[in-house]
Amino acid sequence: MAKKPSPPAVMFGLITGRWVSHLIFVATKLELADLLKDGPRTVEELARAAEVQAPALYRLLRTLASFGVFAETQDKRFKLTPLAATLQKGVPGSIRAVALHHSLRYREDAWAQLLHGIKTGEVPFLKAHGVSYFEYLEKHPEEFAIFNESMTSMSSTENPAIAAANKFAGIRTLVDVGGGHGTLLATILRANPKLKGVLFDQPSDGTRAKQDRQLAAKGVGERCTIETGDFLEAVPEDGDAYIIKRVLHDWNDEQCAKILANCRAVMSQKGKVLVVESIIPPGNEPDRGKLVDMQMLIIGGRERTKKEFATLFRKAGLKLTRVVPTKCPLSIVEGVRA
Repeated sequence: MAKKPSPPAVMFGLITGRWVSHLIFVATKLELADLLKDGPRTVEELARAAEVQAPALYRLLRTLASFGVFAETQDKRFKLTPLAATLQKGVPGSIRAVALHHSLRYREDAWAQLLHGIKTGEVPFLKAHGVSYFEYLEKHPEEFAIFNESMTSMSSTENPAIAAANKFAGIRTLVDVGGGHGTLLATILRANPKLKGVLFDQPSDGTRAKQDRQLAAKGVGERCTIETGDFLEAVPEDGDAYIIKRVLHDWNDEQCAKILANCRAVMSQKGKVLVVESIIPPGNEPDRGKLVDMQMLIIGGRERTKKEFATLFRKAGLKLTRVVPTKCPLSIVEGVRA
């Protein structure tokens, strides 16, 4: 029987977790997973291909292999593992962009202001950069591109689960509020051939959605329109359902209630709102939503509990009817007119 690690040993592992993140970031930047896609290679071969120093690269790979990211075989050869394969470009389940996004310097600088935020209640990102998170991204196209790629890769693993978890029977028109490039809406429309959709977001995202052509695909494009505007002001009228994925966690309670109230004001008489977010569970068990909530604290947003969503819905004149779990970390919080 393996000896249970002592509390100091466990704490040391938690403290040094950020080291592992940095190792994954470097491996991703060097495209090591792609270099190994055709089979095991020696450290010297990898070093030449990546244009780095073989001794240092070996130490990096040896450490990552101890966490299941790559595996050492013999003669200092390394091969892909299922974990390492998620760092490849353009493969199903890839979260390569996430690995890059979460270790960028501007995000590290914001996390360095967490203590200040806890003490003062100020937004750490504002303290670090002087502008909000999305204002910063608009001014830094390279980082914005990585952010968008990161969100798209996460969505590729989430959207099928969301589309499968909810039955869209009785819904003629689904409005995707803050739908970005349209990947969620396209997934839902493909799964529901009789459904019509409206993608609604700010003008810049509407332009990117047209460029991505997710919604122009055969069997989807003729059933979907793209509208632009500010969801804090108004949303498209006469939807039977309004789906809002990973939007409310960016905003404070007052703003969230406004977005929800805007949906209520224009939805059909028997319409519903479908909020897709993490739900913070009670108790002390580990949950990804609790960690994500800390990132949201850094940029001025928050993840919420079921009770907190119910309160938001009441403020908007809605009633929370049910929470639908999915096979991804997100849930669907459904509301109707109160």
